Amino acid sequence: MNSRIRRMISLIEPATAPDDEAHALPLGRPPRCFALVPCAGVGARAGTALPKQYTAMRGRPLVAHTLQALRDCKAIHATLVVIGAQDRDFEQLLPATEHDRNWLVRAGGATRALTVLGGLAALRQRGARDQDWVLVHDAARCLLRPEWVERLIAACVGDAVGGLLALPVSDTLKREHDGHVLLTLSRQGLWAAQTPQMFRLALLEQALARAGGDVTDEASAIEALGHRPLLVSGEWENLKITWPADFALAERLLGTR
Repeated sequence: MNSRIRRMISLIEPATAPDDEAHALPLGRPPRCFALVPCAGVGARAGTALPKQYTAMRGRPLVAHTLQALRDCKAIHATLVVIGAQDRDFEQLLPATEHDRNWLVRAGGATRALTVLGGLAALRQRGARDQDWVLVHDAARCLLRPEWVERLIAACVGDAVGGLLALPVSDTLKREHDGHVLLTLSRQGLWAAQTPQMFRLALLEQALARAGGDVTDEASAIEALGHRPLLVSGEWENLKITWPADFALAERLLGTR
């Protein structure tokens, strides 16, 4: 185990097998890290028969690869998956062995922000506290690697606010109008946000409650409170499956591992 991971585990209580009962936590214990995976969307742009997170990829549902990476990250105490009230796919497609060390709650809302808020409430019911860290990760970022999560935690665990994985923008950016270029935007200082995004439970709860349902990621809600999340260099491979062509690319990348 390298020194960076040893430092993280000294600051974060090591992972143990969770149960579904709320329990009192001892005073003075270090904050823990919980992963929260919003899994209530339908992914209409992907053009798949099932919601995109359940589409088969190398013999497993896409979200199973996502959860495997989070399960393999030793600094994560447990992962909460938030699905919709009517979802019947998750438990049918992922046997119990696939979501060992995970919790499941039917608290999905009409927007991402509402789904995450429902998940935060469920984490509280399971014993999470204000100062615990929550790492929100897109179900559709199935190429995640544990070492990227550990990089984020190592960078953010001593920070007052938290942060997110992101990449500096390298492409030339165009603003469009009626299918034509309106103007070229400067990419100076621009980053493309990824996930996980890591913030304290109480701060994230407050930010999402105030921001309303229009925010597309957790960092923007935190920014609306006047905070400046830390940008932690991510990887190009941590792409979000959005369009039909993304599935073939992700399949090829998974095949190289």
